[in-house]
Amino acid sequence: MRSRKNRGLWWYFVSMVFVIILSFVLIMAVLAYLYFRVGSNTWEHGNPFPPILTMMLFSLVIGTTISIMVGRKILAPIADFSRAAKEIASGNFDIYLNESHRVNEISDVAHHFNIMVQELRSIETLRNDFVVNVSHEFKTPIAAIEGYAMLLQEEDLSKEEHAEYTGMIIDSARQLSTLSGNILKISKLENQEMLTEQTEYNLDEQLRQALLLLEAFWSPKQLSLNIDLEEQRYYGNEELIMQVWLNVLGNAVKFTPEGGEISVSLHSDESWIYVVISDNGIGMTPKIRKHVFEKFYQGDPARAAEGNGLGLPLAARIISLSKGTIEVSSEPGRGSTFTIKLPAAGE
Repeated sequence: MRSRKNRGLWWYFVSMVFVIILSFVLIMAVLAYLYFRVGSNTWEHGNPFPPILTMMLFSLVIGTTISIMVGRKILAPIADFSRAAKEIASGNFDIYLNESHRVNEISDVAHHFNIMVQELRSIETLRNDFVVNVSHEFKTPIAAIEGYAMLLQEEDLSKEEHAEYTGMIIDSARQLSTLSGNILKISKLENQEMLTEQTEYNLDEQLRQALLLLEAFWSPKQLSLNIDLEEQRYYGNEELIMQVWLNVLGNAVKFTPEGGEISVSLHSDESWIYVVISDNGIGMTPKIRKHVFEKFYQGDPARAAEGNGLGLPLAARIISLSKGTIEVSSEPGRGSTFTIKLPAAGE
């Protein structure tokens, strides 16, 4: 609660008008007093300006001066708002309005205006970063496709070289397809406030299917799977939740060395369903762990070609829309553990 009494804008204007009228009255009273004391003799000696006219002109000048001063003070914040709005319309978001004003309503408007400008500035920064990151991510596979396509134009290629170059073109094209698909998905989900197409299904069976879909990646690395899944029904968007498991499990497979281990457990209580996915891979530093759910962030530059930094942000957004949480604990060289909580009732 504010320490001083809230003064409305209307009361401020009423007060100013009252002050102006009161000033006129006082000035007129003083001039009238002077007229009755000393002014009558002046009229008798032929003064060309009657005392009453003199008092009116003097009061008009004083009143006009006071009105101009008060008007400027009242209209100054409005003029500031107008100039600031023009700057924002031209793309300049480095604007700040003074929030210290005698009228609380004007101070509140200035405060909320500054918050709006700050949000617009943040959105503009995110938009610029998004464009830069997308351009960078698309540039790498496109350059690879162009380079290997030019090599295929050589006439003296061996079958092995031809197969290698076409394979690289196919891989780069798939990378582009995955990137564009993830961008479309996360853009769509960021504009959603709730999930649709929700059904009830077996969550434990879905996790097993996700592991089978990734078998082509974990089997060549001879990874050990430690699976402990309770039978669990869940109400949600089956397709999007499957995307979560593929992204998180895919990361675990990617960053776990050959012969490593991945653990997947599923259990629940009355309120929550807990899915814990852990590995004994390379782990993360505190800096990487802090930004791991940010779009296009890749903590390991050496593995940048293997992903586009959208998998975990996409998973986090899906879990958020499902009214759940996703957390990660990790240490360098000791692997990572992702804990996903989903509401048991699916609400």
